[in-house]
Amino acid sequence: MEEELRTVLMGSAAVTALAIGGVHWVERPQGGALPALVLHLVGGGEGATLAGGDGLEVCRVQVDAWGVTPGEAIRLRRAVTGLLHGYAGGGFRGIFEDGRRLDQAGGTNEEQRPFRASVDLVTNWKG
Repeated sequence: MEEELRTVLMGSAAVTALAIGGVHWVERPQGGALPALVLHLVGGGEGATLAGGDGLEVCRVQVDAWGVTPGEAIRLRRAVTGLLHGYAGGGFRGIFEDGRRLDQAGGTNEEQRPFRASVDLVTNWKG
């Protein structure tokens, strides 16, 4: 699921035009360009029946859109949700938005702290 989700994002002209710093799992390279996306698998797993696993993984993925300004971060988040909310294809049986946030990174130098517009996605995957 992780590889295909990144591939779907990287295959979108709307996303890659904004995410000049790339699409990464877990962490963004230190000093990397902004705006950029960072993906985090934050929960979920395979469904179960009395006979064992059913093969359908339902997972929560947090997508952080980082930008120098709130507007940059929000535009990138909107490109992601525009692409993925309601998406089905490949192994994905459906991806749906399930919450969003806007905040600013911590630190002491306020002028250099990037903004983060996050969206939680519920992914239904059967690979």
